[in-house]
Amino acid sequence: MRVLFVCHRMPYPPTDGARVRAYQIIRHLAARHELVVAAPARSPAERQAGDALSREGCTVLTGTITRPAAWARMVRNLATREPSSMGYFYSRELARRIRDAARSRPFDLVFVYCSSVAPYVSTLAGIPRVIDFVDMDSQKWLSVAGAHRWPLSSGYRLEGRKLQRAEAAIAAAFDLCLCITPAELATLRSYGLPASTATDWFPNGVDLAYFTPSDAPCDPDAIGFVGRMDYFPNQQAVLAFCDHVLPRIQAVRPAATFTIIGAEPTPAIRALGQRPGVTVTGTVADVRPLLSRCALSVAPLAIARGVQNKILESMAMGVPVVASSATAKGVEAVAGADFLVADDPDALAQACLKLMCHPEERARLARAGRELVERTYRWDAALGRLDTHLAPLLARTGADSRRDRTLAGNGMSSGRD
Repeated sequence: MRVLFVCHRMPYPPTDGARVRAYQIIRHLAARHELVVAAPARSPAERQAGDALSREGCTVLTGTITRPAAWARMVRNLATREPSSMGYFYSRELARRIRDAARSRPFDLVFVYCSSVAPYVSTLAGIPRVIDFVDMDSQKWLSVAGAHRWPLSSGYRLEGRKLQRAEAAIAAAFDLCLCITPAELATLRSYGLPASTATDWFPNGVDLAYFTPSDAPCDPDAIGFVGRMDYFPNQQAVLAFCDHVLPRIQAVRPAATFTIIGAEPTPAIRALGQRPGVTVTGTVADVRPLLSRCALSVAPLAIARGVQNKILESMAMGVPVVASSATAKGVEAVAGADFLVADDPDALAQACLKLMCHPEERARLARAGRELVERTYRWDAALGRLDTHLAPLLARTGADSRRDRTLAGNGMSSGRD
């Protein structure tokens, strides 16, 4: 079958959580169907990244979004009911290419990844449509509003409310709506959707062959954090950790270090590298060598939705995790058994010191974390669950196609155009 997959960013290389999930779905669908991937590009490098998907058998459609144009659309949308984030991800060129591709040969299924790109398929009627919301983005904006002062708080709150209305309208227009966790699904269902709207969830996975424990010994004084540093919740987390947690740890272990591993650090994040024991790496080709030398990784986010891949990948590598309760909610793990959970600065510092000062406890959690992801977060199992959700739609599409071929063979019209 011919499937259109629309994504908010070019889903290659799979270097962050959103791209990892999109890329795994794409590979899975491309092995079974004729797949057309549509995504905006913000640079020549992102356009080139589409070539990798072409080599995996996908047809790639893209359109350029310049930063000035994206911001102009965001500002314009402030005075409308449309969320600014949808303006940010819109490319007129990409919209035209999707319409042209649909006219030249109809699609049998449309798969939208993230609500921000749902407008691209609003005119494709009569085709089964699936959306993977992943997280409910509106709730992130509303949480971010609570972390800022006026007037920024008002702007974020307005965007969150507009996006929540849009998410509800989008869900009602799609045949199947998916999320990443039961908690995100519960949020979606709380919107009061029509009874006919099918909703469910399927989890993330981990590439267990890629993220494996290292044979090299770790540095018992090294703490790591992995995440894009142009993302506010990550920025908020590392700033608070450096201000309030790391000094407490260094008071007990003066040699303690904190390595912030992530692309696009802002000036405020780069400035942390001037503090004793703190390193800010910026973009790295491979996070594994840096992470594997750490005694532990931390995920102390105050704002977190869905599943934080940084936790799963650390566990897969046998690097124990200390997480905030907000971050821990997205992982099917048991606090104390599979990872440590703490929130206030003293508790976070004590949890980190527990692993740094007690090698046997670190080894126990390293084993438990790896066993958890092997048991619960395999991509083959996650994508098998996706197949179960898609099966009724694909069966219906297949029946429609067989009916159309039969009618065409009899010289009759099916009424579809």
